[in-house]
Amino acid sequence: MDWLLLLFAGAFEVSMTFGLGKTRGAAGFEFCLCAGGFLIPAALSMGLLAKASQTLPLGTAYAVRTGIGAVGTVLVGILVFKEPAASLRLFFLFTLIAFLIGLKLVSQ
Repeated sequence: MDWLLLLFAGAFEVSMTFGLGKTRGAAGFEFCLCAGGFLIPAALSMGLLAKASQTLPLGTAYAVRTGIGAVGTVLVGILVFKEPAASLRLFFLFTLIAFLIGLKLVSQ
């Protein structure tokens, strides 16, 4: 169950960075909406991390949540914000995924 909480925490981390990306060039009310799209998922992500770390090792939980957020953010950057998908970038992205799977396998 705690690993599922971390998965959702990572998804909210991606949502948070998406909101952050949308603030670029925004002004007035649009900026306020984008800021809310950043702050609300940030609070939810941290709350789920806190709940999951009650039973999982804190270092593992934080690394997995942040890793899911990083992988998801890179994918959103490539797919939504048209960032480059260079070969080395994808290689290191898959390396990060492998490390996250490894942390899950060695954690109780």
